Amino acid sequence: MSDMVKGVITSISGNMISVRFKGSIVQNEVGYVVLGNERLKSEVIKIKGDLAYMQVYELTKGIKVGDPVEFTREMLSVQLGPGVLSRVYDGLQNPLNDLAEAHGFFLPRGVVLDAIDLEQTWAFTPVVKKGDVVYRGMAVGTVPEGIFKHKIMVPFNWYDEYTVESVVKAGDYNVTDEVAVLKDSRGDKHSVTMLFEWPVKIPIDAYNQKLVPVKPMSTRIRIVDTFFPVNKGGTYCIPGPFGAGKTVLQQLTSRYADVDIVIIAACGERAGEVVETLREFPKLEDPRTGKTLMERTVIICNTSSMPVAAREASVYTAATIGEYYRQMGLDVLLLADSTSRWAQAMREVSGRLEEIPGEEAFPAYLESRIAEFYERAGYVELPDGTYGSMTIGGTVSPAGGNFEEPVTQATLKVVGAFHGLSRARSDARRYPAIDPLDSWSKYSGVIPVEKVMEAHDVLRRGNEVHQMMMVVGEEGTSLEDFVVYLKGELLDSVYLQQDGFDPVAASCDVERQKYMFKVIYDILFDTFSFNNKEEARKFFNALRQLIVDWNYIPMEDDKFMEHEKLIDKHLKSAITEKAVA
Repeated sequence: MSDMVKGVITSISGNMISVRFKGSIVQNEVGYVVLGNERLKSEVIKIKGDLAYMQVYELTKGIKVGDPVEFTREMLSVQLGPGVLSRVYDGLQNPLNDLAEAHGFFLPRGVVLDAIDLEQTWAFTPVVKKGDVVYRGMAVGTVPEGIFKHKIMVPFNWYDEYTVESVVKAGDYNVTDEVAVLKDSRGDKHSVTMLFEWPVKIPIDAYNQKLVPVKPMSTRIRIVDTFFPVNKGGTYCIPGPFGAGKTVLQQLTSRYADVDIVIIAACGERAGEVVETLREFPKLEDPRTGKTLMERTVIICNTSSMPVAAREASVYTAATIGEYYRQMGLDVLLLADSTSRWAQAMREVSGRLEEIPGEEAFPAYLESRIAEFYERAGYVELPDGTYGSMTIGGTVSPAGGNFEEPVTQATLKVVGAFHGLSRARSDARRYPAIDPLDSWSKYSGVIPVEKVMEAHDVLRRGNEVHQMMMVVGEEGTSLEDFVVYLKGELLDSVYLQQDGFDPVAASCDVERQKYMFKVIYDILFDTFSFNNKEEARKFFNALRQLIVDWNYIPMEDDKFMEHEKLIDKHLKSAITEKAVA
């Protein structure tokens, strides 16, 4: 380009460079540091006079003052179109499998590949005809992608009213072939292909309106669906110390959640955990299709060993891809692991910009950045009258499990549910290790709220008795209080905990949850007659084992009802009176 703006590097600090330029550039514009045959991708994050501060998304070894920089007049963007599903990308949407095939395990810097295969053909079926009026985000056709119909939409940055001038016949086309021609209100014609780009830091808003999330997202994890539910289009966070099971909980959620598309953003995670995810996901069977879960999953990898600058980009790349599939009327679940390392990347960049630090040296705009990210979730009404959702769940890794640190606190201000993991529960092998006393949710789930609150009160009272027993001993409590403690322990062990390695116990659908909760709820408010604490302990131990065994029996199996009769028989041996709930 003859009018390309160029500059030269004046200083370097880690992955941060300052560039003196002539001409005009904009915030978040992409530029390239030119080192011979290498072109290192960078982004403008601050402009001060004729000086641009840029973060380089590659290793900066060998860069020196005086090296040239070329600006592109383009924002940091991702390619959107059929072929994104089942792919593994880095934070800049480079396909890692393709890079590994081309260059081996040690990837050279400055190499960029197309995120979508430009040669692959797709069976296009038009859904509009000549003379139809369309707007941005509306479909002109569909192609099959896995188990879904992938909508080929009017690009989201076309803001006019368009009349269909022509559309191709049904057939096989690649993503760069013209599939329709649209005419705007001025009479200008525009070519539509299956592929277009969108800036990652600008939310996709090609919908009629954003609605309040009211439809529960079933995860088949009882403690979540019953006590701390998440709605489709809502937000939640999972803070917890190292080793408490954040990543495992996210993987179980991605497998069993009632959503169409799963997007995993491994943001600054240890390489070992990311490799484990890449190995396990292709092997996981999708309960919905019986095929591999990877067919409806996108993984964005940015490990702690990759350049820190790309860590920030990875969460925005994941959010943009999620919004794209949401625009097709699909339910999307975005899992960000871990937002703490994303915040640490912001802190590092802020320090190199010599900005005034906030609490614990995080930038003063930490809260607004976290809020902007979670605000990209939503349940929306689309231009064609259908609905789509993107739910965002982010893990937080506070040092030492301290939930008072800035990232956790900033996250709690904007999310709709808090699933706090406990080191004590994890050490006691109580999985999922979500603390039922610290966690909360603003959403309503599959069980009536008033009954959940009553059951939660039993947990709270049982914990109070347990704390008292730790001080005065079991003999210092009354038989009545001891029974309350045993009921709380029963609810915890048979309902809040699940065996993630058993196909039946790990997945508890809504119907089974409602049935089980009714049985256990009645037990919590039954009045039992015991002569002493030892008798009560033996009764509840036997009852707990009966219900735990019940958890492993499929609901459609005849043994399920037979086992319930055993539970009922055991209960009748000690029930004296039915309390009014």
